Amino acid sequence: MLQFDRQAPGRISTSPTLRRLRGSGWGISSLLPQQNALELPTWGSWRGPVKAQGCLSKSLPGSPKGSSPSLSPLTPHSSDPASINNTAGKVRFQPRPTEDVLPGLQLINEGSLHQADEDLSLPCATPGYPSPKGEEFYGSRFYEHRRSSVVLNLPGLEVFPGDLLVSDGAADYLCHPLLLLNPESKKPRWPFFKRGVQNKDKHKHMSNLESCLSSVRITDFRGYEFYSLKDKTWSEVMETHKKLPDDQFDLTKQQEAIWELFTSECTYFLDHLLVLKMIFMSTLKYLQIHEYLLDVDLWRLFANLEELTQTSLGFVNSLLSIIKDYVDASETSRLVDFIPVLTKYFRGSLCQSHQTYCLNYSAAVFYLESLKQRDDFSIYLKWCEQNEQCKRLHLPELLVAPLHRLTRYPLLLKNIWKRSTDSTEKIMIYSIKEKVEKSIRDLEGKVKWLDNFQKFRHLQEIIVWPPLWDRDKRFFIPECLKHIFKEYMAENILSPTNRHLLYEGKLTLAESTRFLDVYLFLFDDFLLVTKTKRNKKKPGGTDFGLICPSLTPELQTVIKEGGSCMVLDQPIPLDRLVVKGIDPLHVSVFGLRHAFLIQHENRYQQCIAAFLLQAQTEHIKKTWITQITTAISGFTKSQKTKKKSLFTLSAESSEI
Repeated sequence: MLQFDRQAPGRISTSPTLRRLRGSGWGISSLLPQQNALELPTWGSWRGPVKAQGCLSKSLPGSPKGSSPSLSPLTPHSSDPASINNTAGKVRFQPRPTEDVLPGLQLINEGSLHQADEDLSLPCATPGYPSPKGEEFYGSRFYEHRRSSVVLNLPGLEVFPGDLLVSDGAADYLCHPLLLLNPESKKPRWPFFKRGVQNKDKHKHMSNLESCLSSVRITDFRGYEFYSLKDKTWSEVMETHKKLPDDQFDLTKQQEAIWELFTSECTYFLDHLLVLKMIFMSTLKYLQIHEYLLDVDLWRLFANLEELTQTSLGFVNSLLSIIKDYVDASETSRLVDFIPVLTKYFRGSLCQSHQTYCLNYSAAVFYLESLKQRDDFSIYLKWCEQNEQCKRLHLPELLVAPLHRLTRYPLLLKNIWKRSTDSTEKIMIYSIKEKVEKSIRDLEGKVKWLDNFQKFRHLQEIIVWPPLWDRDKRFFIPECLKHIFKEYMAENILSPTNRHLLYEGKLTLAESTRFLDVYLFLFDDFLLVTKTKRNKKKPGGTDFGLICPSLTPELQTVIKEGGSCMVLDQPIPLDRLVVKGIDPLHVSVFGLRHAFLIQHENRYQQCIAAFLLQAQTEHIKKTWITQITTAISGFTKSQKTKKKSLFTLSAESSEI
């Protein structure tokens, strides 16, 4: 039993050669339709069936005695039953004459199975090569079966690559026809199988989101007291209360101007702020409570909308109260109580809350555009915009309303100031108007500073400063000495408090053997030449978050793809920079068009670096030359001013 036999029936062949032969149709296995049993491989020739066969006397595991024929023991039958000798657990095979055996491949002898006697106690035997010396094998050795019913033996080969032996316990299960002959038993590849499940789960998630939206209830805006007054004129209000306008023409014009401020604030509150809060913001909160759109940041999208809504509501109610006091009062009373209300809100929280919202507006719009690419957010957005209270306004049109409202406040106050007759009132109204205009100017400065700060912060992330030995191969630094060179912090170079970005763009750098795509950054004190390195972001990779909307489309694409801008050379100071236009006749032979040259000179007027750049068009080339020339002249003037201030000495003190 310990002798290795390459033709043993219990060996499973997984060699590529045998699999290729099986696929080409050299051997075919089949089942007996009447018995649903296995066909066993036998020795045979191309001319006729094999006469000497082995026997099988053991049924499949778990099959009771007297079971159906499909689970009955299998025994190959022979035309010569006497050739099978059963002796004390051993089986001896009678060899077939060698001249009948094909020297190449041996096929299966179909129709050579018959039902064996169930009383046989010998183990099942499978046919194999007869031993030339008449060796005897134990029945347990022959009880091992091949996995497939097709057996192809290649005589002359000592070793079959990939052959495996099956143990006695595993052979009981391998002989089952469902395991051997069913081609669909293999499991499908999981990525393709899982894709269908993901699509099904996604469709189910969308349907659940829609059903959750259907359960949202929006409160009616008509419950506010001033809802019916926003579309009326001042004359209609006075006629309704049976109080005719005063004979003084100037006083009536002032009252109409105050009424315009009140009605415009009502429209702003009801049709914009309240719609944003009750329909869009409250619905999103409701969905997040039910575990939908949990990753959507409310602040990045709506900022301080709740504070803005409460401030505007208080302003409207205060104006309404003074108007009601005037209407309910006697005919001799005058509308003089609006100054304290204007002072309270315009010098207080009204402008501050609008400033906070406006500072976040550009980031909110950019964040909204990124959210629109999601299917679940698109369903939520479509459901909200279809509400009748939106009046066919989309979310971007509603988000910009506070900006428009803040810029309109000075115009409304100026209208009241023109129609006022009292000098004290005019002074107070004018000071309030100046306060609002100053707030807007401060907001513009804050927006520019914030935009510049965010832009430099993103530039610090994408601009890579390579070490000296990577930037220039002429400098050799051993590994043991690289720790001496401290990493220069890019935050110190690209600091928004120290410098400003004047111009930027994509150009082509002509090298000795190739053209390289570069991206230039022109600051107010130096020029930086970088090459863009794009890395396709893998699916499911790291999200780079919100991109600054002031970045150019080229840089936004680089950030989305996970790329960077690698610095080619050291920054070129503007006082050491020389730009020259190139005649097309000089470089046309090299295929260059719209080219210009940038030289980097040291303090001794020696050229230490040169960049031959090519623009897309002649207009872009001239623009770059103009921008660089203007930046150089501006930097030179600022340096001269600093030198003069250093050399200018203050007057001596009389005490010295």
